[in-house]
Amino acid sequence: MVIESSTSADTTAVDAHTQSPAWRRAFQLSLPVGIGLLPLGIALGILVVQQGLNPWWAMVFTSLIYAGSLEFIAVGMVAAMTPLPYIALTALLVNFRHIFYALSFPLNKVQNPLARFYSMFALTDEAYAMSVTTDPKALSGRVIVFSQLFLHSYWVGGAILGATAGQWIPDSLVGLDFALTALFVVLSIEAMRAQSGFVIPTAAVTCALLARLIAPEHVLPIAMGGFVAFLIVRYVVNQRTIQQKARTDA
Repeated sequence: MVIESSTSADTTAVDAHTQSPAWRRAFQLSLPVGIGLLPLGIALGILVVQQGLNPWWAMVFTSLIYAGSLEFIAVGMVAAMTPLPYIALTALLVNFRHIFYALSFPLNKVQNPLARFYSMFALTDEAYAMSVTTDPKALSGRVIVFSQLFLHSYWVGGAILGATAGQWIPDSLVGLDFALTALFVVLSIEAMRAQSGFVIPTAAVTCALLARLIAPEHVLPIAMGGFVAFLIVRYVVNQRTIQQKARTDA
């Protein structure tokens, strides 16, 4: 009786939750993440101004690129007039992980073609994390898109605030470009705790050190290219091992 009552109560709670407006559910889902995105957007906006770029570039970066870590990298590349092929290669390597996000992201729930296109564009780390940690019953196509719109708004709004304030912040203030690096360091530590073994973190550090020795001026593309190659080889080896074990057991 207790189990049945509990199950019934949970079902009723889910039904009541899904009956609220989609934008409201999306706002509730995105708010905790948005609180973290806003200061990062502010840091990006300040960095844009400190690099000598016009403040409106902050809105361009966050509106059209919208790729978090890549935007921090792109600011320096644009300021240094980096060749376009180098920027394109860096963007591919930095955002390569999004290919794997798409495999389990519930894009099939978004029916409208324009909304689906935007949902693909706005598939960030934070949007993906929300989709896999939220009850699937509470995620409709409208909730997904509204959540991504809210997250995007936090990011753009933070960058605009940062670019506006950055015009009065002295250039002697340094370290803002390390804001996203610090965030990813924390995320990396949490990921290491969640997984067993240190093979992948060790491989990542090794690739970075080798890239530093090989070509200090091109550390990022070489390190990330080597790491992606390692992951592919590791996956192939693991699959062959599993297949051989299955044949042996049979």
